[in-house]
Amino acid sequence: MRERRILVVEDERTIAESVAARLRVEGFAVEIAGDGPTAVARFRACQPDLVVLDVMLPGFDGLEVCRRIQADRPVPVLMLTARDDETDLLVGLAVGADDYLTKPFSMRELAARVHVLLRRVERAAAAAPAALTVGDVEINQAERRVWRDGVEVRLTPTEFDLLVHLAGRPRAVLPRERLLADVWGWADGSGTRTVDSHVKALRRKLGADLIRTVHGVGYALEVQP
Repeated sequence: MRERRILVVEDERTIAESVAARLRVEGFAVEIAGDGPTAVARFRACQPDLVVLDVMLPGFDGLEVCRRIQADRPVPVLMLTARDDETDLLVGLAVGADDYLTKPFSMRELAARVHVLLRRVERAAAAAPAALTVGDVEINQAERRVWRDGVEVRLTPTEFDLLVHLAGRPRAVLPRERLLADVWGWADGSGTRTVDSHVKALRRKLGADLIRTVHGVGYALEVQP
């Protein structure tokens, strides 16, 4: 099996080296970048399986890094933020981050989040049937590609997994807590704003009419005639 590679993007050298050391102990190959431009260049050079990405960076910030790397190739992104600011977190999720940690964090929790993200992507790819069609939305689960009305739409790994989960149960209203448990693997039911942010991203990319909000409950995928 190919050694999985992680890119750590963090301008505080002590934190970057500590994160890299822990991930290497976990069995990953690790590359480090300390600023925005270097991060994008390293991403293209090493083709990592996952990116650990700090928000505050010199050159350009982590949000811009996330936009650029997701435009190149969808990849799981674990974003690090220095404060628990809801705006920062929602913007980070909107530009393609899959999960986030607020500093200070434990290396044990970071490693656990990395394993969960990678397992989710690998499990979805292994279990996926070749194709799924709901209305005018076509989903190739083996290749993790999506089209609406014949036009391909690029989704992040978590956006794709959320869409597949909703598409597997068209018209059924799925509570936010269930989506968190099934898609993100968060059993405690916290972090519903994460679900909301990813739904907004899917609507922006695939059309506002695709997912219906059931206020106080959750979301349902609308099947177009």
